Amino acid sequence: MVVDIFVPCFIDQLYPQTAFNMVKVLEKLDIGVNYNTEQTCCGQVAFNSGFWDHAKCIGEKFIRDFSNDRYIVAPSASCVSMVRNYYPEMFHNSALHNEFKQLQKNIFEFTDFLTNVMNVNDIGASFNASVTYHDACAALREYGLKDEPRTLLRHVKGLEIIEMKNSDVCCGFGGTFSVKNEAISTAMAEQKINNALDTGAEYITTTEISCLMHLEAYIKKHKLPIKTIHIADILASGI
Repeated sequence: MVVDIFVPCFIDQLYPQTAFNMVKVLEKLDIGVNYNTEQTCCGQVAFNSGFWDHAKCIGEKFIRDFSNDRYIVAPSASCVSMVRNYYPEMFHNSALHNEFKQLQKNIFEFTDFLTNVMNVNDIGASFNASVTYHDACAALREYGLKDEPRTLLRHVKGLEIIEMKNSDVCCGFGGTFSVKNEAISTAMAEQKINNALDTGAEYITTTEISCLMHLEAYIKKHKLPIKTIHIADILASGI
């Protein structure tokens, strides 16, 4: 099997190692990886900010960048949700109708692909630390992702998963929400991190690097004894 990978903006620009680790896991499972170097963005930021015409232009390029009839795997449920749930608003009954319908069918978030397409629960990873999981808004509410990441984490050798209070409450990032509503966003990050600290876990993990980036900034500013890590980085550990 060969899959295409989509590397979201935040990961491409700020956390490229997470993308390499996703590839590492896929190749461990004997899955061939194709990376289109012309890919850019899914258009989520523009769409959420109200710039629909701009988002549509980006979406048109995205559709053409992934025109092959292969699975597309991305380490971000929010980006995949953008394609699955909001491309219909932009491309239904358009010249790209058939192409976006195929894209909707083919694109999967990384942990969903592993557990529900490849039927793999144990990657063979090892990570000697305690971890708490944050249910990111788009992952949980738009994509429907909940058990898949936890299933994979439970099979990581040496890892202890500790559930935090209100794991499904927003961390305060929300894209441009954190810019437009800084005080509220910061208070939400504080609440999320306090809940994580109460577990005694060493790390916060999730499928969304944007959430982790937001939380990491608060943690570093206040010099708190907890770290952030994307789930792909955990699953690549020890293999």
